Amino acid sequence: MKKLLILIVLVAVGVGGYLYFYKVRNAPKYSLMQAYKALDDHDPAAFEQYVDVNSVTSNLVNDVTKQSSALGVLNPGGLAMTGALSLLKPQLVQAARKEVQRYVETGSVEAATVAAPKRLVNVSMLGLAGKVVGEGSRFKGIAYTREEGEQALIGLEFTQPRYDTTLVLEVKMLNRGDHWQATQITNTGAILQHVARMEKRRLVGGK
Repeated sequence: MKKLLILIVLVAVGVGGYLYFYKVRNAPKYSLMQAYKALDDHDPAAFEQYVDVNSVTSNLVNDVTKQSSALGVLNPGGLAMTGALSLLKPQLVQAARKEVQRYVETGSVEAATVAAPKRLVNVSMLGLAGKVVGEGSRFKGIAYTREEGEQALIGLEFTQPRYDTTLVLEVKMLNRGDHWQATQITNTGAILQHVARMEKRRLVGGK
């Protein structure tokens, strides 16, 4: 009887452990961790399993091209006319995708920028991201997670040393069955506007 009780307990613990591991492994945060690991390992194939680069870059370019005033502040010297940028969306998406792929392979923003196709417009998505997040920025943690059926929204909080503040990037993820995949940064426009306002204040204050 005692041995049977011990066996039942062990089975229960084993099943509970498996279910916990399965739940964690199939959680959105786990997929983000795997994407980060792929980035750290310079593994493009693994990275694209957890990040839909086509979708992310397409949405990113679409959001950025609507922010002509913010681009004028954050990307001085570049073409910041909304109409012109909209016409060049296909080229910008192609360039952004090449930049991301090369960055995953090398870990170098410089190498990624050089690898991108020649552009008629001087807007580097990784360069712009560097200005938004900022040099010396650090990942603070996950600010929130909201799961809504097959979709999840995750807020990633970063420090912004240049302005002594923090920013939260909201990542949209979709359930692909055995894993989750990032498909969009949903608050790109709001963040660009916010950082542009802080940059204006910095310039006016002469800091």
